[in-house]
Amino acid sequence: MALAISLSHATASSFNGEVKFLSSASLLKGKYPFKLPSKNANFTKQLVIYAKRLSGLEEALRIRRERELRSSTTAKRRPPLRRGRVSQRLPVPDDIPKPPYVGSRELPDIANEYQIHDAEGLARMRAACELAARVVDYAGTLVRPSVTTNEIDKAVHQMIIDAGAYPSPLGYGGFPKSVCTSVNECMCHGIPDSRQLQDGDIINIDVTVYLNGYHGDTSKTFFCGDVSESITRLVKVTEECLERGIAVCKDGALFRKIGKRISEHAEKFGYGVVNRFVGHGIGTVFHSEPLIYHHRNDKSGSMVEGQTFTIEPILTLGSTECVTWEDNWTTLTADGSPAAQFEHTILITKTGAEILTTY
Repeated sequence: MALAISLSHATASSFNGEVKFLSSASLLKGKYPFKLPSKNANFTKQLVIYAKRLSGLEEALRIRRERELRSSTTAKRRPPLRRGRVSQRLPVPDDIPKPPYVGSRELPDIANEYQIHDAEGLARMRAACELAARVVDYAGTLVRPSVTTNEIDKAVHQMIIDAGAYPSPLGYGGFPKSVCTSVNECMCHGIPDSRQLQDGDIINIDVTVYLNGYHGDTSKTFFCGDVSESITRLVKVTEECLERGIAVCKDGALFRKIGKRISEHAEKFGYGVVNRFVGHGIGTVFHSEPLIYHHRNDKSGSMVEGQTFTIEPILTLGSTECVTWEDNWTTLTADGSPAAQFEHTILITKTGAEILTTY
């Protein structure tokens, strides 16, 4: 389950050796912004426009991306996502241990400490992550036209409590359901409801379980029926970005390498990488440091052997800007373009990273 963060929109760029700090409002697609004159200068003599020259490959990718975006929005003229009816939260047996935030509608603070485990703790962490992996794969088998996301939530909830675990999203900051189901243009944190899945939809199912005092967190994007080629490619590349991000992880590696590697791969296909939502440390606490940025960044800090955290990039076919519904959870792309996400919980080792959310 991704964390939302507040990011400064200041961006640094350079041209001919001059460095300027730009607000996001001033950025133009494919161009550098206007260089404005001083207050007392002659405007007509001082105005300069910098144009970025695109390489042939960049231009080809830009054109392909625009074509794919047009085809994805016009092929079936799918209406924008609308909220359905949200049913009441499902009960959890009293004998199942619950995270400390259950019962409060306040969003818990992000813990400052890295989560590093002893042998017993790591064994429990593995068990929680394996269960989460099994649950998300089971949820994927339910995806088909006419099924509601509420039905998926109910099935996921039952499988988790049958295993003696608690569905971590339920009651987290007031979240009303046991799983996040994000359809089409929904970036993340979609609340299951009465909407039926349609042929051609994609859906990210984000599962976190709390078992024996430890959280395991994973998500996958699934196809519903016949999905267009452009959206299929987006989903495939998003999963590849997760794999590439994991591949740079090991003891001593810089956290910022994750965002660099993800961005490099996404940019080859012209996709946007969402910067508002981040991965996070996980273990006995649902969300902690380190925060994992999936876009290019200058975040300091290095990975430590034995720590566990999630990597969960979100890629879009169009804009990476977002809007959030009044429920304060469901977050969509601002332009209605499709989004995809994949997530794993990993363990840092001396020579690499072990994916824990597998079996």
